[in-house]
Amino acid sequence: MKFSNAFVITGTIGSGKSTFLNLLRMHGFEVIDADTISHDELEACKDEVIGKFGEEILYQGKIDRKKLGAIVFNDKEALKWLENLLHPRINAKIYELCTKLEAKNLPYFVDIPLYFEGLGKAEFKQIIVVYAPTKTLIERVMKRNSLSYEEAKKRVELQMDIEIKREMADFVIDNSGNLRDLQAQTEEFLRNLKGRYESIKV
Repeated sequence: MKFSNAFVITGTIGSGKSTFLNLLRMHGFEVIDADTISHDELEACKDEVIGKFGEEILYQGKIDRKKLGAIVFNDKEALKWLENLLHPRINAKIYELCTKLEAKNLPYFVDIPLYFEGLGKAEFKQIIVVYAPTKTLIERVMKRNSLSYEEAKKRVELQMDIEIKREMADFVIDNSGNLRDLQAQTEEFLRNLKGRYESIKV
């Protein structure tokens, strides 16, 4: 199935996808959030994850994503195992939600952080990359996650280079600046989108 009304939003850690998504929600658009889905699916697979990594990843009976992240972001094999467990489940849920939204014949947005790294490309034809240069990404991850420069750099480098993603995008939202700059770019993008969907309001 082709999801012709879907716009995939991707980028890399620290690029500002969540902020862009929140701006779209403020404009009334439907957003499918892969990160929220991944939280739910991680809990659904809790027994398998504990079997692999042990009970030390738990906090008050739930998987502590920070503890789990400390393991998998330092072990590529462990990260691959976790992705192989979760990605098929996440993808199935995304496809289910997209199928429902397609029926409305309105644009909607699908947040898939690792789109270029993993998800099958055939279903989606409109890809938005939220961009910021690598130096900025590292600085943001250091601040947000309270990490050292080397720790933040390692997390950024685990994902495909943002410059490559930028080249592969159909649309680029440059989030190198501040929130006001991002708001202006969001509104410009939506004005252009209105040319295709006359019923939407910007």
